[in-house]
Amino acid sequence: RVEHVRMHAKHRGHEAMHAEMVLILIATLVVAQLLLVQWKQRHPRSYNMVTLFQMWVVPLYFTIKLNWWRFLVIWVLFSAVTAFVTFRATRKPLVQTTPRLVYKWFLLIYKISYATGIVGYMAVMFTLFGLNLLFRIKPEDAMDFGISLLFYGLYYGVLERDFAEMCADYMASTIGFYSASGMPTKHLSDSVCAVCGQQIFVDVNEEGIIENTYRLSCNHVYPSLQVPAPCLTGPTLGC
Repeated sequence: RVEHVRMHAKHRGHEAMHAEMVLILIATLVVAQLLLVQWKQRHPRSYNMVTLFQMWVVPLYFTIKLNWWRFLVIWVLFSAVTAFVTFRATRKPLVQTTPRLVYKWFLLIYKISYATGIVGYMAVMFTLFGLNLLFRIKPEDAMDFGISLLFYGLYYGVLERDFAEMCADYMASTIGFYSASGMPTKHLSDSVCAVCGQQIFVDVNEEGIIENTYRLSCNHVYPSLQVPAPCLTGPTLGC
């Protein structure tokens, strides 16, 4: 009983201190969120670059520290190819084959990420319903498998989208369809590809043998294999 009294005397006033810590934490979160919103509204380009860099590099630290070698191998392969594609997309003058390369790579990653996420989600749901027992798979193993696939799909899907948008912005600026003043410096007819400037032989309403032709909301016309990646794999529906 004496020890109990001593313990209460020693920790007297800690409740108020804990309440103050919680209030400080909540206030910090609110202020940080407001600052992030203002930063995104006033300087979207720097905000996107910084958040993309953090999302790309920060997992590398935990991967090495926790010895997640499978994630590290996939991360290195993805980063190497994406760095090469991004390098090609930011060159001036822009090579005519670069838009196709950018589109094909990010569309491939989009499809793989989408399929991986779907399989991971189905594995998690099957585990919750106990269907893993039909295949004599332990619930822990099945859940780990599903969550891992779901994480891979979400992580690389978001990373691919942000890189695709960045590459598309650089290419649009290089080609001449975007400028800081908002006035494009290049105008083409509907029979000319808005990316490479070559003749288009398939009309927008016609079915192509190799590739179709699309008209975006910005009224620019592209063959399907040269549409900037975020136009088909992300929320951006124009230049």
